[in-house]
Amino acid sequence: MDPNNAFAELGSIKLAEVDLDAVLAKIAELAKRTIPGASEVSVTLIRGDDAHTAAFTGELAVALDEWQYEQGHGPCLDASAATETLSVPDMSTESRWPDWAKRAREAGASSSLSIGLPVQEKVAGALNIYGTEPDAFDEEAMILAQTFAGYAAVALANVHLYDTQATLARHMQAAMANRAVIEQAKGIIMGERRCTPEEAFAILAKLSQDTNRKLRDVASTLVANASGTPAP
Repeated sequence: MDPNNAFAELGSIKLAEVDLDAVLAKIAELAKRTIPGASEVSVTLIRGDDAHTAAFTGELAVALDEWQYEQGHGPCLDASAATETLSVPDMSTESRWPDWAKRAREAGASSSLSIGLPVQEKVAGALNIYGTEPDAFDEEAMILAQTFAGYAAVALANVHLYDTQATLARHMQAAMANRAVIEQAKGIIMGERRCTPEEAFAILAKLSQDTNRKLRDVASTLVANASGTPAP
């Protein structure tokens, strides 16, 4: 795939129509189609001590990632931690992670490229590219992979920001709805009991405590009963 087309696809993702999983899957798929020498691709995400493969193009990539998670080290973990590019040109001569390289070679991978992705403050990641031949990634392929990773990091940051803002908006809407129904319930109580707003709220709070129900649910039931509509 022409790299410019891949970059354009990453840049044209409609955040309102996709979630994080879809963006990760798109990144893995486009990387496999774009980077010369790529046989399988995965995306590692790390939050604290928890590392997992969030997207992949084949089972080989998942196995190669998970062996690293089991051992607690490997190119994808180290690339994530340092936000750098780590290349394994030939699994048969790899000395930094010899046990993992041996298992990778036996599974059918002969070279790899892991590029750290700055996802957000508390989440690190890496784009992992695996080749079935030694020296599958020349200098040009490495530069292209790093450029691709830069576009991917922007896409991930954008979708994370969008998700965060959308979640905040939902919470604010819910809070406003809760406040509105509680105010309605207080008004009903004030009309029936001829009491102050503070006294009405105290009555609601006690009813919530006595029935072990959320204040918002108690208020919703009271409003529904007063209006003759089914309780939510």
